[in-house]
Amino acid sequence: MQQARLRILVVNGPNLNLLGSREPAVYGGEPLDAIEAGLRAAAPKLGCELEFYQANGEGQIIDALHRAPRAFDGVVLNPGALGHYSYALRDAVSAIRLPVFEVHLSNVFAREPFRRELVVAPVAAGVIVGAGPMGYELAIRGLLSRLRS
Repeated sequence: MQQARLRILVVNGPNLNLLGSREPAVYGGEPLDAIEAGLRAAAPKLGCELEFYQANGEGQIIDALHRAPRAFDGVVLNPGALGHYSYALRDAVSAIRLPVFEVHLSNVFAREPFRRELVVAPVAAGVIVGAGPMGYELAIRGLLSRLRS
């Protein structure tokens, strides 16, 4: 009997649509669509299905998280700057009762002091920082491991 594929929602927050051109020394030169394409290619090997969502508005991201439990088993979230101050986003992650892995491309702990505080992280199932685009795959693998155990 074949195991059902787990469905993962990958959510990207403000300004991540500018990856590849926005501060490549900090965030890398790979655009978001290329990162997503690589993850789509890896998904069958990982035994999951992925859906991607990006929004620049806090409310749009919260609405996507509220809808997630109806269609997904877990979430990978790169909240961008919202991860440093959005208690509304933190509350949404806590409220949906799905495991959420938070991802930050850069090492936020080696950057400006305001970036060192992650308000969503305490309610996330896991946090990956500073691994660049590979952080998404690491978060997906961690999330799948958690869901399968």
